[in-house]
Amino acid sequence: MNEDKIRRLIEIFRESGVEEMEYQESFWRGIRLRLGRQTQGPVVLQAAGAAATPAAAPPPAAAAPEPAPAAGTAPAPAREEDSGLHVIAAPMVGTFYRSSSPDVEAFAQEGDRVRAGQTLCIIEAMKIMNEIEADIDGEIVSIDAEDGGPVEYNQALVHIRPG
Repeated sequence: MNEDKIRRLIEIFRESGVEEMEYQESFWRGIRLRLGRQTQGPVVLQAAGAAATPAAAPPPAAAAPEPAPAAGTAPAPAREEDSGLHVIAAPMVGTFYRSSSPDVEAFAQEGDRVRAGQTLCIIEAMKIMNEIEADIDGEIVSIDAEDGGPVEYNQALVHIRPG
């Protein structure tokens, strides 16, 4: 990661009147910088393989930015919530699709009963369509990803009430 480049981008953001700035440089999710001006909002810096870390809102221009977290930090694994719902999480980064094509009905809808092994959605990654299947029987309570939208590794996609 080029720290001088990151520091320069932060400096440009501070000096400008821009409300939000996002910078991505990939070679399989290399650098990602996202800054936003909010009264109490976070500044997010993310390096390859690192989880996003909230930092305090940027202090006056004289202070130095907080360093990005060490590489190798992984997001917390998906787990069942206190409400008893089972979470189907994204096993990879990609684009979420509820059906195999725009003119075909979705694999599953909220309120549907599903069985283990049934396809719930597709995640496209590197032009490969990966079917995501239910791992338990139950009823779909919510589908949390937007059709055609990006998903991150371990992001909650579907909540299922077991049974």
